[in-house]
Amino acid sequence: MDRTPQPLIVIAICLAALAGFVDALAFTSLGGFFASFMSGNSTRLGVGLGSGGAGDAAMALALVMSFVSGVIVASVIARRYAAHPRESTMVVVTALLTAAATMATLDPGPVVLIFLAMAMGCENGVFNRDGQASFGVTYLSGTLVRLGQKAANALMGDRDRWGWVPYLALWLGFVSGVLIGAASQLRWGWGALWAAPVAAAVITVALGRVRS
Repeated sequence: MDRTPQPLIVIAICLAALAGFVDALAFTSLGGFFASFMSGNSTRLGVGLGSGGAGDAAMALALVMSFVSGVIVASVIARRYAAHPRESTMVVVTALLTAAATMATLDPGPVVLIFLAMAMGCENGVFNRDGQASFGVTYLSGTLVRLGQKAANALMGDRDRWGWVPYLALWLGFVSGVLIGAASQLRWGWGALWAAPVAAAVITVALGRVRS
Protein backbone atom coordinates (compact mmCIF):
# COMPACT_ATOMS: atom_id res chain seq x y z
CA MET A 1 0.00 0.00 0.00
CA ASP A 2 3.03 2.30 0.30
CA ARG A 3 2.98 2.92 -3.47
CA THR A 4 -0.80 3.12 -3.81
CA PRO A 5 -2.43 6.54 -4.43
CA GLN A 6 -4.81 7.69 -1.72
CA PRO A 7 -8.01 7.41 -3.82
CA LEU A 8 -7.18 3.77 -4.53
CA ILE A 9 -6.56 3.14 -0.84
CA VAL A 10 -10.11 4.37 -0.17
CA ILE A 11 -11.41 1.96 -2.82
CA ALA A 12 -9.33 -0.86 -1.27
CA ILE A 13 -11.00 -0.16 2.08
CA CYS A 14 -14.40 -0.37 0.37
CA LEU A 15 -13.40 -3.69 -1.20
CA ALA A 16 -12.34 -4.98 2.22
CA ALA A 17 -15.73 -3.93 3.61
CA LEU A 18 -17.45 -5.75 0.74
CA ALA A 19 -15.42 -8.89 1.51
CA GLY A 20 -16.34 -8.66 5.20
CA PHE A 21 -20.02 -8.23 4.32
CA VAL A 22 -20.02 -11.30 2.06
CA ASP A 23 -18.01 -13.35 4.56
CA ALA A 24 -20.47 -12.59 7.35
CA LEU A 25 -23.44 -13.66 5.24
CA ALA A 26 -21.70 -16.88 4.21
CA PHE A 27 -20.54 -17.72 7.73
CA THR A 28 -23.88 -17.09 9.44
CA SER A 29 -26.05 -18.69 6.76
CA LEU A 30 -24.25 -21.88 5.75
CA GLY A 31 -22.67 -23.74 8.62
CA GLY A 32 -19.62 -21.66 9.51
CA PHE A 33 -17.81 -21.71 6.16
CA PHE A 34 -16.13 -18.64 4.72
CA ALA A 35 -16.36 -16.90 1.35
CA SER A 36 -13.07 -15.01 1.60
CA PHE A 37 -11.12 -16.41 4.57
CA MET A 38 -9.34 -19.42 3.08
CA SER A 39 -7.23 -20.05 6.18
CA GLY A 40 -10.48 -20.75 8.01
CA ASN A 41 -11.70 -23.04 5.25
CA SER A 42 -8.34 -24.83 5.20
CA THR A 43 -8.74 -25.41 8.92
CA ARG A 44 -12.24 -26.79 8.31
CA LEU A 45 -10.76 -29.08 5.64
CA GLY A 46 -8.11 -30.45 7.99
CA VAL A 47 -10.51 -30.86 10.90
CA GLY A 48 -13.04 -32.57 8.65
CA LEU A 49 -10.46 -35.03 7.36
CA GLY A 50 -9.07 -35.67 10.83
CA SER A 51 -12.42 -36.17 12.52
CA GLY A 52 -14.20 -38.10 9.80
CA GLY A 53 -16.38 -35.22 8.63
CA ALA A 54 -16.10 -35.96 4.93
CA GLY A 55 -18.94 -33.62 3.99
CA ASP A 56 -17.38 -30.62 5.74
CA ALA A 57 -13.98 -31.44 4.26
CA ALA A 58 -15.43 -31.64 0.75
CA MET A 59 -17.21 -28.31 1.16
CA ALA A 60 -14.08 -26.61 2.47
CA LEU A 61 -11.97 -28.00 -0.38
CA ALA A 62 -14.53 -26.87 -2.95
CA LEU A 63 -14.42 -23.33 -1.53
CA VAL A 64 -10.63 -23.21 -1.59
CA MET A 65 -10.58 -24.42 -5.20
CA SER A 66 -13.27 -21.90 -6.15
CA PHE A 67 -11.31 -19.07 -4.53
CA VAL A 68 -8.15 -20.05 -6.41
CA SER A 69 -10.18 -20.25 -9.63
CA GLY A 70 -11.29 -16.68 -9.01
CA VAL A 71 -7.69 -15.56 -8.59
CA ILE A 72 -6.80 -17.26 -11.89
CA VAL A 73 -9.72 -15.60 -13.66
CA ALA A 74 -8.68 -12.18 -12.32
CA SER A 75 -5.10 -12.66 -13.53
CA VAL A 76 -6.26 -13.68 -17.00
CA ILE A 77 -8.71 -10.75 -17.20
CA ALA A 78 -6.06 -8.26 -16.06
CA ARG A 79 -3.69 -9.40 -18.82
CA ARG A 80 -6.38 -9.66 -21.49
CA TYR A 81 -7.74 -6.19 -20.78
CA ALA A 82 -4.50 -4.51 -19.79
CA ALA A 83 -5.80 -1.03 -20.61
CA HIS A 84 -8.49 -1.28 -17.93
CA PRO A 85 -7.47 -4.17 -15.66
CA ARG A 86 -9.11 -3.05 -12.42
CA GLU A 87 -12.46 -2.14 -13.92
CA SER A 88 -12.53 -5.32 -16.01
CA THR A 89 -11.81 -7.45 -12.96
CA MET A 90 -14.55 -5.72 -10.97
CA VAL A 91 -17.04 -6.35 -13.79
CA VAL A 92 -16.40 -10.07 -13.31
CA VAL A 93 -16.68 -9.72 -9.52
CA THR A 94 -20.01 -7.95 -9.96
CA ALA A 95 -21.26 -10.68 -12.30
CA LEU A 96 -20.26 -13.44 -9.88
CA LEU A 97 -21.92 -11.68 -6.95
CA THR A 98 -25.06 -11.20 -9.04
CA ALA A 99 -25.06 -14.92 -9.84
CA ALA A 100 -24.64 -15.72 -6.14
CA ALA A 101 -27.49 -13.41 -5.13
CA THR A 102 -29.74 -14.91 -7.83
CA MET A 103 -28.94 -18.43 -6.68
CA ALA A 104 -29.56 -17.43 -3.05
CA THR A 105 -32.99 -16.12 -4.05
CA LEU A 106 -33.98 -19.18 -6.10
CA ASP A 107 -32.30 -22.03 -4.23
CA PRO A 108 -30.17 -21.02 -1.22
CA GLY A 109 -27.52 -23.61 -0.48
CA PRO A 110 -23.85 -24.51 -0.80
CA VAL A 111 -23.68 -23.49 -4.48
CA VAL A 112 -24.12 -19.87 -3.36
CA LEU A 113 -20.87 -20.17 -1.43
CA ILE A 114 -19.03 -21.43 -4.51
CA PHE A 115 -19.95 -18.29 -6.44
CA LEU A 116 -19.09 -16.08 -3.46
CA ALA A 117 -15.68 -17.69 -2.96
CA MET A 118 -14.84 -17.27 -6.66
CA ALA A 119 -15.91 -13.62 -6.50
CA MET A 120 -13.69 -13.01 -3.49
CA GLY A 121 -10.72 -14.69 -5.16
CA CYS A 122 -11.30 -12.51 -8.20
CA GLU A 123 -11.57 -9.40 -6.01
CA ASN A 124 -8.01 -9.93 -4.81
CA GLY A 125 -6.82 -9.37 -8.38
CA VAL A 126 -8.01 -5.77 -8.46
CA PHE A 127 -4.70 -4.53 -7.09
CA ASN A 128 -2.39 -6.68 -9.17
CA ARG A 129 1.03 -5.23 -9.89
CA ASP A 130 3.43 -6.96 -12.29
CA GLY A 131 1.16 -10.00 -12.36
CA GLN A 132 0.96 -10.38 -8.57
CA ALA A 133 -1.36 -8.97 -5.94
CA SER A 134 0.32 -5.97 -4.32
CA PHE A 135 -1.85 -6.50 -1.24
CA GLY A 136 -4.91 -8.54 -0.36
CA VAL A 137 -8.31 -7.09 0.39
CA THR A 138 -10.03 -10.24 1.67
CA TYR A 139 -7.43 -11.78 3.98
CA LEU A 140 -6.22 -9.69 6.86
CA SER A 141 -3.36 -11.62 8.45
CA GLY A 142 -0.83 -10.01 6.12
CA THR A 143 -2.45 -6.63 6.71
CA LEU A 144 -2.10 -6.99 10.47
CA VAL A 145 1.53 -8.06 10.09
CA ARG A 146 2.27 -4.94 8.03
CA LEU A 147 0.35 -2.85 10.57
CA GLY A 148 2.56 -4.18 13.35
CA GLN A 149 5.73 -3.68 11.35
CA LYS A 150 4.84 -0.11 10.41
CA ALA A 151 3.87 0.66 14.01
CA ALA A 152 7.21 -0.72 15.22
CA ASN A 153 9.04 1.45 12.68
CA ALA A 154 7.17 4.51 13.92
CA LEU A 155 8.05 3.69 17.53
CA MET A 156 11.71 3.37 16.51
CA GLY A 157 11.67 6.88 15.09
CA ASP A 158 11.46 6.21 11.33
CA ARG A 159 10.41 9.14 9.15
CA ASP A 160 7.25 7.39 7.97
CA ARG A 161 5.46 7.75 11.28
CA TRP A 162 1.95 7.19 9.92
CA GLY A 163 2.57 4.32 7.53
CA TRP A 164 0.52 2.00 9.74
CA VAL A 165 -2.70 4.01 9.31
CA PRO A 166 -3.76 2.62 5.87
CA TYR A 167 -3.37 -0.94 7.15
CA LEU A 168 -5.45 -0.15 10.21
CA ALA A 169 -8.09 1.43 7.97
CA LEU A 170 -8.13 -1.66 5.73
CA TRP A 171 -8.68 -3.92 8.75
CA LEU A 172 -11.39 -1.65 10.15
CA GLY A 173 -13.07 -1.64 6.74
CA PHE A 174 -13.25 -5.43 6.75
CA VAL A 175 -14.58 -5.58 10.32
CA SER A 176 -17.18 -2.91 9.50
CA GLY A 177 -18.34 -4.98 6.54
CA VAL A 178 -18.66 -8.05 8.77
CA LEU A 179 -20.72 -6.06 11.27
CA ILE A 180 -23.06 -4.77 8.57
CA GLY A 181 -23.31 -8.22 6.97
CA ALA A 182 -24.19 -9.95 10.24
CA ALA A 183 -26.84 -7.35 11.10
CA SER A 184 -28.27 -7.51 7.56
CA GLN A 185 -28.45 -11.30 7.63
CA LEU A 186 -30.44 -11.21 10.87
CA ARG A 187 -32.94 -8.81 9.33
CA TRP A 188 -33.23 -9.90 5.69
CA GLY A 189 -31.52 -13.30 5.46
CA TRP A 190 -30.10 -14.13 2.05
CA GLY A 191 -32.00 -11.16 0.59
CA ALA A 192 -29.27 -8.93 2.01
CA LEU A 193 -26.83 -10.46 -0.47
CA TRP A 194 -28.25 -8.27 -3.26
CA ALA A 195 -26.42 -5.35 -1.67
CA ALA A 196 -23.10 -6.98 -2.64
CA PRO A 197 -23.38 -6.76 -6.47
CA VAL A 198 -24.78 -3.24 -6.14
CA ALA A 199 -21.77 -2.22 -4.05
CA ALA A 200 -19.41 -3.97 -6.49
CA ALA A 201 -20.96 -2.06 -9.42
CA VAL A 202 -20.49 1.24 -7.59
CA ILE A 203 -16.85 0.37 -6.87
CA THR A 204 -16.36 -0.49 -10.56
CA VAL A 205 -17.60 2.95 -11.57
CA ALA A 206 -15.42 4.58 -8.91
CA LEU A 207 -12.34 2.80 -10.26
CA GLY A 208 -13.09 4.15 -13.72
CA ARG A 209 -13.47 7.67 -12.35
CA VAL A 210 -10.21 7.45 -10.42
CA ARG A 211 -8.34 6.20 -13.51
CA SER A 212 -9.80 9.02 -15.59
